Amino acid sequence: MFLAYSATLIDPKMVTDLIETDAQMILPTLVMRHAPLFAQVMFFGALLSAIKSCASATLLAPSVTFTENILRPLLRDKLPDHLLLRYMRIVTLTFTLLVTLYAIYSKASIFSMVGNAYQITLVMAFVPLACGVYWKRATNQGALLSIYFGLSTWLAVLIVGPEDPFIPAQLAGVLASGFGMVVGSLLPNYIRDTMPEHEPSYLHSHAAHSPQVTHHGHQHEV
Repeated sequence: MFLAYSATLIDPKMVTDLIETDAQMILPTLVMRHAPLFAQVMFFGALLSAIKSCASATLLAPSVTFTENILRPLLRDKLPDHLLLRYMRIVTLTFTLLVTLYAIYSKASIFSMVGNAYQITLVMAFVPLACGVYWKRATNQGALLSIYFGLSTWLAVLIVGPEDPFIPAQLAGVLASGFGMVVGSLLPNYIRDTMPEHEPSYLHSHAAHSPQVTHHGHQHEV
């Protein structure tokens, strides 16, 4: 932000021209025109490193999540590790091809594409994750309704809503996601929770088989 602001002082005409056409090019143009060769190498090297780091993280996270939480339960079989790894690689390659095609044919800017990518995570995953961790009454039914309500509301505001909606699409999606989580968890549960039963804790099982001393000094088994 400091470098981008300094561009308005170093070359105000360039900033004015690029704001009207493509504001994303202000910082690269400033570096190419006014920075020495060493600074250019360091800047674009750091930029490339940041892009690759973000790309790898945003590809691996949904690929692993999809394989572990959607693909693996659908197969209904205990997969060996090598086969699960193979599925993860296939899913990662598929996601890479899909997002590459989207980036090639999309007319949106990098900023808007990154913003939309994080908005999807916000409206679909944030509320189920937070409620699953902190709310004891959260259920699978509530999580599914939360995902459905959040995604459908977000898409409806983006596609059908006005260009400047009263409530932003991501905020509307989060509110709808929270509503779906609460309603789905409090209503009678029609979707069976697939979480395994909790194993008895070590302390509980150990105490159940260990002798205890009564106030009379005699031992008895619990």
